[in-house]
Amino acid sequence: MSTVKNIVLVHGGFVDGSGWQPVYHILTRDGFNVSVVQNPTHTLEGDVTATHQVLDVQDGPVVLVGHSYGGAVITEAGRHESVAALVYIAAFAPDKGESVNTLLADPLPGAPVPPILPPRDGFLFLDREKFAATFAGDVAPEEAQFMADSQVPWGVDALGGVVTEAAWRAKPSWYLVPGDDRMIPPPAQRAMAERAGATVQEVPGSHAIYVSQPEAVADLIKRAATHQA
Repeated sequence: MSTVKNIVLVHGGFVDGSGWQPVYHILTRDGFNVSVVQNPTHTLEGDVTATHQVLDVQDGPVVLVGHSYGGAVITEAGRHESVAALVYIAAFAPDKGESVNTLLADPLPGAPVPPILPPRDGFLFLDREKFAATFAGDVAPEEAQFMADSQVPWGVDALGGVVTEAAWRAKPSWYLVPGDDRMIPPPAQRAMAERAGATVQEVPGSHAIYVSQPEAVADLIKRAATHQA
């Protein structure tokens, strides 16, 4: 059984690629070649382009990983010929014709409402005072505060970007559901994972599971790399 050695990590909204550092260190320690996409999160199209730029220079098959909004990016960008498998970490998994906006349009009854502030000049931020509790509930308080204070503006146009073809319809996928996520309700994550036919792992944790529990995230990525469901 062969193992895919190249891993490409795609971050979501409000954050940048540096949050992947704990996962990066585990995977590189274990012999993987890891690249982190610094997608601008202005438009879905632009983020797919940024991801393709990284995929284009890989020297073999790739496991493409997306967190949160990054799931929408990998759903579109994952049709790239180098991508062998997809891994969704607390992520949106749209189908053809869907966007993050359409997936958010009909929240489940009683689901927590993320503290997204009204758009400013076409960009969104989370309320800094509520960031830790909703996005990073199991992250060390000082680190969660830093994440809140270093937010990356998330473009309204990125949320509205429509997927043209869903890569998960043609390629195997894995999905990690954090059971305590207060940004994307776990039932919604389970439904998207089931629709995609993904191999699902569920652990207790917040939306920032890639920061708080990098071992669990890296383990699922490694399972995808060896295609062991």
